[in-house]
Amino acid sequence: MNTARFATTEEIDHWDDLVIANPSGGDVLQGRVFTDLKKKAGWRIRHIIVGNVAVAAMEKTIPLFGKIWYIPRGPGVSTADELLELIRALRQFAIRHRIISLKVEPALPIDTPLGNIDLLPTHPIQYNCSTVLVDLHDGLETVLAHLPQKGRHAIRRAERDGVTVRLVPSTRENCDIMYDLFLTTAQGAGFVIRPRSYYREFYHRFSEAGQGQLFFAYFNGQLVAGAYAIVYGHKSTYKDGASVRDKITYGASHYLQWRVIEWAKQHGSTSHDLCGTPPARAIDDATHPFYGLGRFKTSFNKSVTDYVGALNLPIRPVRGLLWHHFLEKVVRRLYFLRHHESYY
Repeated sequence: MNTARFATTEEIDHWDDLVIANPSGGDVLQGRVFTDLKKKAGWRIRHIIVGNVAVAAMEKTIPLFGKIWYIPRGPGVSTADELLELIRALRQFAIRHRIISLKVEPALPIDTPLGNIDLLPTHPIQYNCSTVLVDLHDGLETVLAHLPQKGRHAIRRAERDGVTVRLVPSTRENCDIMYDLFLTTAQGAGFVIRPRSYYREFYHRFSEAGQGQLFFAYFNGQLVAGAYAIVYGHKSTYKDGASVRDKITYGASHYLQWRVIEWAKQHGSTSHDLCGTPPARAIDDATHPFYGLGRFKTSFNKSVTDYVGALNLPIRPVRGLLWHHFLEKVVRRLYFLRHHESYY
């Protein structure tokens, strides 16, 4: 049976290597750069080893109530059996450290049987609980040939019409340009983004670590789209994307994404996550808030991957259930009203 313990200083110093070695192949939100950013945002980071799995848990104390753990996009297991065994050990470890509730987000398919685990579905935290993945195992010519016709046409049309893409450094000026573009996109699509300072540091820190890259697309010398992407182990993520509201050319965002894919493959990615769509059952629902994102992303792969999403595990029965059913919603709502950004 697996046991859980806190990681040693040496293990923390090599944390990314341990996360990437997890059965799931790891996830960037379990990595050192992301957790360091969350530490600056007020979370206590707990580096835990459960059997052969490295788990980064974010800890926060709810005044007069108790402590919670959140494991973003983890733990890094690949099967329901692995999750069950890990949760058994982690539950006992959490009890010893007086945790009232544990939130997990394993990257397991939505139809994974979890009947033997006391996990309660809850509101998703990360956008890519439903997403589109692009398989990059083959050569780029083969990858392009396997894209849906709409995607291939848009990429070739934009390249033919003269759209160009530049890989640019994450300077303060470039981060601000990307943020302004992203803010306009968010306002048009009806979703909320974090403050400018968050993205400045996020882009800078991942770029400095050699894991992230900022991209700008131009047409006739005018900036028309931007993107930020990350490679972590053999996985890449389309973290943020934005474009001007008045479309002056066709396919610029598609061509930009293709250049992101080229960069990701050159840096070792074999699976590219376009990071967020409606669930498969609602991909054609024009009323869904992510409908437009879904149309764009399914032009790279028509199949939507749905994961099990976020799950709460009450550690202390009464307080854990109270957190799950009521208090968490109140805390998240109040935090958003005060800070205008997500609690998590």
